[in-house]
Amino acid sequence: MHAIVLYTSKYGSTKDYAGWIAEEIGCEVRETKKTCIEDLAPYDTIILGGGLYAEVIAGASLLVKNAAALKGKKVAIFSTGITPLSYREYYDTLVLEKNFKDGIPEGFKVFNFMGKMILDELSLPHRTAIKALKKLMSGKKNPTEMEKLLIELCDADGDFTDKDAIKPLLDYIRN
Repeated sequence: MHAIVLYTSKYGSTKDYAGWIAEEIGCEVRETKKTCIEDLAPYDTIILGGGLYAEVIAGASLLVKNAAALKGKKVAIFSTGITPLSYREYYDTLVLEKNFKDGIPEGFKVFNFMGKMILDELSLPHRTAIKALKKLMSGKKNPTEMEKLLIELCDADGDFTDKDAIKPLLDYIRN
């Protein structure tokens, strides 16, 4: 297997997962922004991770837009975020539909890992967006379950990363 792990990370969760995956399979790890599609030609296995922002997996568009050029390769895309994994319907509908408008390309598999949100480390725009979201959702008369979750997540503070979570992705890559 000739593999590479690409990542886009703002607060470090995705970079941690990318490092753990690269260490496990013994391959190069590189930031997505330092990569163009032509750089991926020599690899038969490509893993890309990105934080989840407004249902968009950061950096994933590099592979999605160039799916035809990756035909025959094994591709894994993972996201990191703080939405609990028990909310699969959210992930499986909103996130996948937003990132894969024409469906998940052949040879691609998508994974989701818990990230971290350390409130004191957030940029001013992210802190402002979270406060605005919480205010907006809290003002609703009859919030949906998802809206209630969003209110709760606005106060999440901690590192929820888990190295063991990469096992299904590793199994996919190795088999």
